[in-house]
Amino acid sequence: MRIAVISDTHRNIKSIDKVLARLKDIDMIIHLGDNTEDAGYIASKSLIPLLYVRGNCDFNRNIPIELFEELGGKRVLITHGHRYHVKEDLMDLLFRGEEIGAHIVLYGHTHIAQIDYERGIWFVNPGSTYLSRTGSNSFAILTIEDSAVNVDLVQL
Repeated sequence: MRIAVISDTHRNIKSIDKVLARLKDIDMIIHLGDNTEDAGYIASKSLIPLLYVRGNCDFNRNIPIELFEELGGKRVLITHGHRYHVKEDLMDLLFRGEEIGAHIVLYGHTHIAQIDYERGIWFVNPGSTYLSRTGSNSFAILTIEDSAVNVDLVQL
């Protein structure tokens, strides 16, 4: 299973179009919030199944703040991350991942792409497609095959 993971698009349609143009052999897109209106745009432009959560810049309470999904045989926590203080460290997110038995935790909010593996859990932040704090806008491709997990960061 190949999953495109994006976050913090902040209504920049050009950056979203750049991501969509680069998606090949993708089974799912996950948007990690900020802004969920962009998930609607993605759904209108692509037939790829889409999951999304709201972030700190999203105010529609009908959209979940986090999801827990079984994807490719792995338990995946999907969240924006702001409620877990990810700008300070990943400790609260690690505890949440352990609490629910996650193999993979997808989060955004920091606008900094980052991949970590702690205590048996993959932590994947795809960065921001538009407002990277490192100057390098990005998204991630998460590949789950058999029991293997692979993550590639893709620069825009």
